[in-house]
Amino acid sequence: MTAPLRADEAELTTNPTDGSLGIAVSPHFLASQAGVDVLAAGGNAVDAAIAVNAVLGVVLPDTCGPGGDLFALVHTPGESVPTALNASGRAGSGVSADDIRDSGLGAIPMRSHLSITVPGCVDGWEALGARHGTQSLRSLLAPAIEIARTGFRASDELSGSLVRLSDLISNQGSAGPMYPQGEPAVPGTTITRPRFADTLEAIADGGRAEFYEGAVGAEITDATRGAVTPDDLATVQADWIDALREQVFGRTAWTIPPNSQGYLTLATLRIFEMLDPPTDPNDPLYQHLLIEAYRSVAWEREDTSVDHDHAMMTGIELLAEDRLAERAASIDRGRAGRWPMPTPAPHGTAFMTVRDRSGMGVALIQSNFWGIGSGLSAGATGVFLHNRGAGFNLIQGHPNEYAPGKRPLHTLSPTLWTNGTELDLLLGTRGGDQQPQFLAQYAASFYHAGNCTDDSQNLPRWSMDQPNPGTDSSLAYESRLAPSTVRGLIERGHTVELATTHEPGWGPVSAIDTGSEMKGSADPRVSTSAALKT
Repeated sequence: MTAPLRADEAELTTNPTDGSLGIAVSPHFLASQAGVDVLAAGGNAVDAAIAVNAVLGVVLPDTCGPGGDLFALVHTPGESVPTALNASGRAGSGVSADDIRDSGLGAIPMRSHLSITVPGCVDGWEALGARHGTQSLRSLLAPAIEIARTGFRASDELSGSLVRLSDLISNQGSAGPMYPQGEPAVPGTTITRPRFADTLEAIADGGRAEFYEGAVGAEITDATRGAVTPDDLATVQADWIDALREQVFGRTAWTIPPNSQGYLTLATLRIFEMLDPPTDPNDPLYQHLLIEAYRSVAWEREDTSVDHDHAMMTGIELLAEDRLAERAASIDRGRAGRWPMPTPAPHGTAFMTVRDRSGMGVALIQSNFWGIGSGLSAGATGVFLHNRGAGFNLIQGHPNEYAPGKRPLHTLSPTLWTNGTELDLLLGTRGGDQQPQFLAQYAASFYHAGNCTDDSQNLPRWSMDQPNPGTDSSLAYESRLAPSTVRGLIERGHTVELATTHEPGWGPVSAIDTGSEMKGSADPRVSTSAALKT
C-alpha cells in the first residue's frame, strides 16, 4: 500500500482562549481565507459561507458560480432542528416538453440552451443573508470582487479543466480571461476576471434585481433563446423548507429532501447500520455491505428525487423504517445483488462549510453541474450558466418530466449531523451522482468505524457509475485499498477496477467535526482545498 494521503486539518478548541473565531473549509484556500477573514471581522458562519461561495465562483468557475444553484443547511445554537434552504432554479416557461419532443430530441441535451434552468444561487445568497446573516452583501462579496480584479493563479485542476473544456467554452464571451492568447491558462498563470468583478459589483449594490432583471438576466434570456423568460427570472427561486432527518449511528443526520438526492446518503447509512457490519473498513464485508446498502436504494433515484409538488413519495416516506428494513433484508451478505439503477449524471460542484465561535454551522453546496454547466455563458458578464435542466426527462406523465416552473432532479446533497441539540458534524462533497457514495463512506468511517476526520478523509474510496437496470455491481477503487479487501469484493461478485490516480473528482469532501476539539478537514485529493481557522 502507498503512504496515506494527508488531510488538511484545522483545529479549534470549544470556547477557545486563544481568540479563535471559527473554521472554514472549502475546495480553494483563497475561499477558505475569505471565510475566516469575515469571521475575524465580526461576521457569523452564514456571512462567511456566502463570502466563501462568491470567491469559489471566481477561482473555480468550472465548479460553481452565480449561474448555478444552491442548497444550505444552517444550525443555530440551541435549536434542535436546522433550517434548510432550497435555492434550486426552475424550468423556464418559454419551451415545453412537447416543443422539445417535436424537435426530434429524445432527451434534453446536456450541453444546450434547453438544459439551462433559472439559476438559484443569487436568490440563495439573499435568502441566507436576510434570515441568518449580519453583514451586507456588499461586504461579503468584496473579497471575490478584489480577487477577480487583481487576479489569482490557475491551479493544476483549473488548468486541466480549461484544456478539456476548450472546444466547448473558449469562444464564449465570459471565457476570454481564462484563455490568454486563445490558449488555456497553464498552471501558475495569473487570471483576472474584470467583467465578472463588474457583475459581482452589480449584485453587491443591487441584489437579485441587478442579477435577474438587469444585464445578466437579459443575457440569460438571450443565451436560452427565450426558453427562460424575464417573468421566469422575476420569480424568486429560494424556498425555506423542512430538512429531512434520519436517526443513524446514535446521531440525527439531516439533509435536503427531494428534489435533492440527499436522502440516498441517509438511507444508505441506515441500511448499512441495520446490517450489523464489522467496524474495520479493511474488512471486505464492511465494504460489501456499504456498497450493497447504496445500490439497494440508488436504483429508484430517477423516480424519487423530483420536484416536491410532483413526487409520488415524500422524503419522510422514502426513509420510513420498514421500507429501509425491507431493503436491508434483500441484501446478501455473501454476494452482490442486482438492482435497477438510473443513468449517470456528471458533476461540477463545490461544497463549503463554516462553523463560528457561537456554535452556528453552515453546510452549503453550490454548483454549475457537469463541470462548466451548459457550456454557455451569459454574454461577457463572467457568468457561466448551469445545465440542471438535463436532470429532467421527456417521459410523458413521469414525475420528473420537463415542465415550466418545475424543479429538476438534483444531485446536490449536503449533510449536517446533530447530537441532541448540539451540532456534531458538517459534511458534504462535490461528485454528482457519487455524492451519496462519498458521504456514506466518510460518515461510516467517522461514526461506525470510529476514525477521526483526517483518517476518514484518507480512507481509500470506491466509486461507481449508475449502471443500467439489471446489471451487476461494478466499481473503481483507489490504489491504497488493501489487496485483501479487493479480493474479498471480487469473491462476493463485484467487478472492480483500479483507478489510476487519487481522482480529484472523488471529492473534495469537506468536513468540520464540532466535538470538544473542533476540527476542520479538507480533502487532500484536490491541491487547492483548505481548512483554515481564525
